[in-house]
Amino acid sequence: MLTTAFAPGSPNWLDLTSPDAPASVAFYSTVFGWTFEPAGPESGGYGFFQQDGRTVAALGPGGEAARPGWTVYFCTADADRTTELVEAAGGKVRLAPFTVFTDGRAAGYTDPTGAAFAVWEPRDTPGLDAVDEPGTFCWAECFSVDAEAAKAFYRAVFSWQEQDVPLGDVMYTVLTPAGGGTEDAHGGIVQLGPEHTAAGTTSHWLPYIEVPNVDAAVALAGQLGATVRTAPADVHGVGRLAQLTDPHGAAFAVITSSVEGG
Repeated sequence: MLTTAFAPGSPNWLDLTSPDAPASVAFYSTVFGWTFEPAGPESGGYGFFQQDGRTVAALGPGGEAARPGWTVYFCTADADRTTELVEAAGGKVRLAPFTVFTDGRAAGYTDPTGAAFAVWEPRDTPGLDAVDEPGTFCWAECFSVDAEAAKAFYRAVFSWQEQDVPLGDVMYTVLTPAGGGTEDAHGGIVQLGPEHTAAGTTSHWLPYIEVPNVDAAVALAGQLGATVRTAPADVHGVGRLAQLTDPHGAAFAVITSSVEGG
């Protein structure tokens, strides 16, 4: 489960790159009940999705060359040091560390298997205001064309602890920040199957949003132009979940967690 304690290596921010910010605001506000608060004239169009006045995600307009998508950020105490570790482990730097007013510092990377992610070094803004409750970010999942290579990379960068768990026909690796317990697990890594790679699916991080009713969320999103990647299904001990792409092609997942799953 995610928490707002934001230990180093845990997810602490989530934002969307969109080619049509107003349309994306309308879509996610309808599906999740979010409101949108622009960050201000100096932000270049960046702004915050909010629930009950708390920031639960963010959105930034993308240029013509930008690929629509959600980016998962992980907490770091030193973005410059993390950049060094990423490069040493074979990753690529998409955005070198930069300062965001007095809020913190950010950097963006691509892991050796092709999955994009970012880090946030907190200063005045530790991270999201709410996680792991209905309408908020609750889990991060890396689908990789080479799960073993991905695990080695993230282990070198974040010192994540790993636990391999059989999940149906696949082996799922549960991720926990260094020094954390099983209750601090924040995400997972799973190998993409040949049917996915044959269809053109590449390595990527997928954010999960907790919802009260997965089927209702999927139906509503579909009415608004979303595409269902995987239909709602029950996973024992985890909950009921589904994967979608929004009208612009950004992938995300929704889940109604079971009591056992948190």
